[in-house]
Amino acid sequence: MPYRFRMTTAPDHPRRGANAARSRDHNRQLVLGQLHAGGALGRAEIARRSGLTTQAVSNIIADLEAEGLLRPAGAARGRRGLPAIQYAVNPAGAYALGVEIRPAALLATLLDLGGGPVWQGRVAVEAADPDAVAAPLRALRDAALSAVPPGGGRVLGAGVAMPGPFGRTALSGQATDLPGWQDADPAARLADMLDLDVVVENDANAAAMAERIALAPEGIDTFACLYFGTGLGLGIVQDGRLVLGAHGNAGEVGQIPIPGAAGGAVPLEHALSRASVERHLRLSGRDAREMDAVAALHARGDGAMREWIATAAAALSHVLTLIENMLDPRTVVLCGAMPAPVLRDVIAATALSPTVSRRPDATAPLRVGTCSRMAAARGGAALMLSRAFTPALAA
Repeated sequence: MPYRFRMTTAPDHPRRGANAARSRDHNRQLVLGQLHAGGALGRAEIARRSGLTTQAVSNIIADLEAEGLLRPAGAARGRRGLPAIQYAVNPAGAYALGVEIRPAALLATLLDLGGGPVWQGRVAVEAADPDAVAAPLRALRDAALSAVPPGGGRVLGAGVAMPGPFGRTALSGQATDLPGWQDADPAARLADMLDLDVVVENDANAAAMAERIALAPEGIDTFACLYFGTGLGLGIVQDGRLVLGAHGNAGEVGQIPIPGAAGGAVPLEHALSRASVERHLRLSGRDAREMDAVAALHARGDGAMREWIATAAAALSHVLTLIENMLDPRTVVLCGAMPAPVLRDVIAATALSPTVSRRPDATAPLRVGTCSRMAAARGGAALMLSRAFTPALAA
């Protein structure tokens, strides 16, 4: 698919710089990435972590500081010599727009270079085909850009999240499909609409990149992300990069068959998704179409809510065994349009089977990430930020 950012070959070592043989952009991304993950650092420490020479780091820092992407962050006294100036990412140095296109709504957010939220907005739409969303998308863009503080940095571009799968597949025709996009070049259409550089990903992949920013300070860059959105998706991050698959549809777990309550098999989404909890509660006479309603029922200890949690935990236990044995992630993050307390109870009730990921010094196998309607939109912005922080070289 021509609109995807892909590496044609893997770099020899994406976290190491090469002083002459690699590109200037790679080394700039490498330095920014070290500062984003490590906080304020001095030149010598950046050089040690990246494998670049101190002189190369000094040159890059001078360029990045001149562009407003870095700022001095005090000085740290070493064991000898003068205190070393520390540098940090300047949040106001640049901004990224994130957008999620849903069948009935558009959501947008603006993040600063440090990943902090600056603005967000939502608008309902009657249709989500390209012609129908063009005008409201431009209005959201204008509102977002007007929130950039005076003197703020440049806008890197827009990351757009859409429900998968992309292209016409054997799973096409689902209720989550967006009409009019399967045979289009989404990035090209959206770049024309927004007049910005655009990268497009499915909603689960976008949400995973938002979690990557959140996990960076812990040094976690290989993980899986179960995203509760229009359906249920899985974003896979390996060494800080998305695993996309041949057509960009890796991680479409919602249709994986799991054991059903009446024997037989059912798709995973029937037991573990926003749609499944809404359906279960509706059959019990509860209206839970909004996150707040689900959260309120959970807070009251509603019996039907407890029933769904038990069913969802059994489904999660089943798919977690598959995810861990196939991908060996450091952790699996649950995020998206589900209340965090609900997901915490699902995790608490989930049985952990022995897998290749289970070891004495392992990170907690399951954790709750960003639980918000804006999770995929924030992930779209994170896609753009990731391009600034993550080296990606082609041979």
